[in-house]
Amino acid sequence: MTSYHPRNTKPMRDSPRCGAKTRRGTPCQAPAVAGKRRCRMHGGAKGSGAPKGNQNALKHGRHTAHSKETRLLIRAFVQRTREIIEEI
Repeated sequence: MTSYHPRNTKPMRDSPRCGAKTRRGTPCQAPAVAGKRRCRMHGGAKGSGAPKGNQNALKHGRHTAHSKETRLLIRAFVQRTREIIEEI
């Protein structure tokens, strides 16, 4: 779905496309940045993305292995308690 405008040279038309999902839900048709898989608007530009050592994802610890295991044990305990109560 590349347009054939005079400024679109053959290398431009043949370059790999970004493919990130747009707001419309269709793949982005912009050319990917050289050596990357995304275009400049979807993260291929220099300096894009989170900084190294980003701590923003460590806000609460809800998704750590320990907390997931704890929730699993609590869920099993509650289920077993319900089974015991139904037996009575």
